Amino acid sequence: MNIIQVPRRFVSSEWGGTETVILETSKRLIARGHHSEILCPTALSEVAAEEIQTVPVRRVSYFYPYFGLSASSRHMLDKKGGNLFSFELMKRLQTSPGLDIIHLHTGKRLGGIVRYAARQRRVPYVVTLHGGVYDVPSEEAATWTEPTRGTLEWGKLLGAWVGARRVLEDAAAILCVGARELDEVRARFPEKRAEAMPNGVDTVRFAVGDGRRFIAAQAIPADRKIILTVGRIDPQKNQLLAISALRRIIDEGVNAHLVLIGAVTNREYLNKLDEEAKRLELTGRLTFIPGIASDSQDLVDAYHAADVFLLPSRHEPFGIVILEAWAAGRPVVASRVGGVPSVVTDGVNGILFDSGDACAAADHILSVLQSPELSGRIANAGMEKARLDYDWDAVTSRLIGFYQEVILANSVR
Repeated sequence: MNIIQVPRRFVSSEWGGTETVILETSKRLIARGHHSEILCPTALSEVAAEEIQTVPVRRVSYFYPYFGLSASSRHMLDKKGGNLFSFELMKRLQTSPGLDIIHLHTGKRLGGIVRYAARQRRVPYVVTLHGGVYDVPSEEAATWTEPTRGTLEWGKLLGAWVGARRVLEDAAAILCVGARELDEVRARFPEKRAEAMPNGVDTVRFAVGDGRRFIAAQAIPADRKIILTVGRIDPQKNQLLAISALRRIIDEGVNAHLVLIGAVTNREYLNKLDEEAKRLELTGRLTFIPGIASDSQDLVDAYHAADVFLLPSRHEPFGIVILEAWAAGRPVVASRVGGVPSVVTDGVNGILFDSGDACAAADHILSVLQSPELSGRIANAGMEKARLDYDWDAVTSRLIGFYQEVILANSVR
């Protein structure tokens, strides 16, 4: 099979769950004799062509159809939520030889371009919803368009031309990583093929790490209990809650230390985290690492350094970092949001708390840190679930079967 993957951007400095899914499945598709290449705009990267871990990445020019858009606002749109357009992407999709299927990982005008090109070529396209359509809090969605305030949009005609509003309606099938979003898709498109396709994890890679090396490299005192949070620095990920919980945990007499790892997508929010740490007198108890390469052993070692993994998000369609923590054998405490409850069984392979409840998060973390039996039990259950249900090889096998069925159904039509 010849597959083109189309995300809104693909750069190592702004890595997240979507990028991990595309890269890990593409690596395994290629290893099994298929062709899978990533085709995306040059947002946040001017490198036109490169290879990332055996996967070819091609980038094309693009623009935002707004009059009066400043360079800083364009950069903000690049980082999160920008509704862009690319004539070069359309040309590449229309002329790429031997194309069997297009896998779309975004929407809006970019999705419309995929729809338009696929219909012209009479090849199927499928869409994965990574939690950015029906399962997003309204206050977060509002931040995506904030940089366009005061500008004049002229791109609605472009969107109408490529059918941007019909991307999901005309897709051959829709995949969802989150259970809540899948329910919404099935309700809105009852005749459409819609399936759950979970994120995955390299269980072999994350199983072996050197936590002590990581602690020493970060100059963290060896006697501290490590609370780890991995996620981009953004209000959605709610690292402010982690800082508040840390204060409570230390006040209960636990010698704890918080490690935050994540690319900065919101500089203002990073400043808030710094101010809150200073206000609560926690600067010496907090280590911030602005992103670790997804293929770095440092990331694996960070998980192995943790005594507990905390996911404090306000919105999380799936939570691929939960799988990474499980694969490393770490106990997980996570907020009960989005698709997380469909992944974590409360009290069995993790502990859930209500979103925004820092006191509850702190109490659960304290329970894990103070009870080796509880910590070991939920960590082992999580590790087993990751191995059985979420290994990337198993996910890729399901994806190959899905592609083949879609291609066959399209050829019959």
